[in-house]
Amino acid sequence: MTREVKGDLVGKVVVGVSGSLGSMTALHRAVGEAQVRDAEVWAVLAWQVPNGTLGSRVLLDVSLSERCRADAVGRLREAIGTAFGGRGPGMRLSGIAVRGTPGAALVHTAGDPDDLLVLGTGVRSAVRRLVRPSVAHYCLAHAACPVLTVPPSPLQAEHDTMHRRNTWRAPLDLRELAPSRTCEEADGSSDLDV
Repeated sequence: MTREVKGDLVGKVVVGVSGSLGSMTALHRAVGEAQVRDAEVWAVLAWQVPNGTLGSRVLLDVSLSERCRADAVGRLREAIGTAFGGRGPGMRLSGIAVRGTPGAALVHTAGDPDDLLVLGTGVRSAVRRLVRPSVAHYCLAHAACPVLTVPPSPLQAEHDTMHRRNTWRAPLDLRELAPSRTCEEADGSSDLDV
């Protein structure tokens, strides 16, 4: 595929998409970068078969693999649709569901030095960092092209703050713990006066 060079910029813009608010922010930034570069956007969603390791591919049920792939394609379409609504991004965007871990799938897809890899970042809990390694760290260490990490949107930060506040929130009043009463129980009447 040959593309006309616009200035010093050429290649494709690869962006990791998972459906999270952070990936939506990264997707919008990737579209902006692609417009500046006159490049196309490749939105990548990595998928794996549950309990599927590299050695189990030969023994893997083909229908399970196809169902997982179809599910990934559906999640990718939904994420892109959510990000841009009915109007679309206003430019060419290719969605790709890649089998593999997210970091490896993104690094492989953005394999040309002229590409740009765009990733959403965010604050992760200590437990989450132990259980699931950072995709951004993997890509920064292994990518052959520039990597642009996009901080979370203010909406994401507000969502995370509210989630933490509500998760650990103790009731302010013990009456909040009591079952709610209907209007009839509250005032003792069953007729409504209009």
